[in-house]
Amino acid sequence: MGSLSIWHWLIVLAIALLLFGRGKIPELMGDVAKGIKSFKKGMNDDEDTTPPAQAGASRTVEHKADETK
Repeated sequence: MGSLSIWHWLIVLAIALLLFGRGKIPELMGDVAKGIKSFKKGMNDDEDTTPPAQAGASRTVEHKADETK
């Protein structure tokens, strides 16, 4: 009862084809693929442009408790 049969998927597919037409769905999927490729390229560019960490230049913040009572 909770799962969809093959007939449900065929009806959904037929409705999608009626709404978007035959040529629109492949065009949309091509746009999605281009978006994914540009996202991956942007992620790789960010990794390449990060400056390497300088040796011995680690920054630490020390907390000193206030001991006035």
